[in-house]
Amino acid sequence: MIDIPGTPGTVTGLVLRISQCVFAAGSISYMVTSGGFFSFTAFCYLVAAMGLQVIWSFGLAILDTFALVRKKTLLSPVLVSLFVVGDWVTSTLSLAGASSSAGITVLYFGDLGSCSFEAECWRYQLSVALAFLCWITIAISSLTTLWLLASA
Repeated sequence: MIDIPGTPGTVTGLVLRISQCVFAAGSISYMVTSGGFFSFTAFCYLVAAMGLQVIWSFGLAILDTFALVRKKTLLSPVLVSLFVVGDWVTSTLSLAGASSSAGITVLYFGDLGSCSFEAECWRYQLSVALAFLCWITIAISSLTTLWLLASA
């Protein structure tokens, strides 16, 4: 297997996993601290998808840290296949959650003008923006691991 920046067990891979975890946790925290997010199914789905992302990214960040400390390689084809499948599943769920929440945010708070609290609208928008940033970092990890698996 070739050496690609962002592969599991490297510093750039660890940075990607930590940024995924931070963006997902930020998205959850801004969405949950708003008052009525549970009234919208898309917002509840976003919280669930980002929660799964936090768990997945945190687990892989711990695995990357272990590999860096022990100077082990995480490039076995079975392990890379697991990373590819997990990254693609969480990537799809995160994109769906971010897109549906963005649609609801634009429809209700932009087009219909039914946002009575400016702070609440701001939190929804920031949560969706952080979810998209999380998805971008997941997409980078997904493509990196897929490229790594294909080059094996």
